[in-house]
Amino acid sequence: MSHLLLIEDDIELSNLLCEYLQSQNHTVSQAFDGEAGLAMAKADNFDVILLDIMLPKLDGFEVLKQLRQTHLTPVIMLTAKGDDFDRIFGLELGADDYISKPFNHRELLARINAITRRIEFVKQAEISEIIEHNRVALNMAARTVHVNKAQLTLTGTEFAVLQLLMTQVGKVVTKETISQEVLGRRLAPFDRSIDMHVSNLRKKIAQHSDANCIQTMRGSGYVFLAQ
Repeated sequence: MSHLLLIEDDIELSNLLCEYLQSQNHTVSQAFDGEAGLAMAKADNFDVILLDIMLPKLDGFEVLKQLRQTHLTPVIMLTAKGDDFDRIFGLELGADDYISKPFNHRELLARINAITRRIEFVKQAEISEIIEHNRVALNMAARTVHVNKAQLTLTGTEFAVLQLLMTQVGKVVTKETISQEVLGRRLAPFDRSIDMHVSNLRKKIAQHSDANCIQTMRGSGYVFLAQ
């Protein structure tokens, strides 16, 4: 059972989602504005946060921006259908995934379950291996990444993307594979979520290294270079 935080100002929609998710064996806490949602997110250890963008007091972007200063709790943004700016900006700020309104409740559940399964797998796995390539060291047990001995602060999704690329070092990993393995869903046309997660990784690595260790293979995917 996972503990979810739903930050949504539409009370009717929030209550419907809450009832549905609880029927699927999730515990759900609700907040109806950004300030209350941010306070709750910081005060408790939620498994996943569902975050609407259009919120009173603090909008979803500001909530995510402030939350990421101290917490790496997985966040799924609830965005307006067809609004590419909202989706891309949310991913740039550190959102793990997004889903566009109106959405099918079962699709939202699938997104949540994909994230919680990934977290549970990591908790149960007894992995002590450290992968190190191109001055990047990834510790799968401690869930840490160091670049030239400087520790990076990564979201769970960013860590999972990097882990997948580094375990396939020197090989092209397609965007479809990354989406399936990390987000638990097929890559939709014009979906730029994987591109944004890789872009965030590159920026964080570049703060401590000049090496261009993640290369884009146009029309195919990404490859992590051994050196």
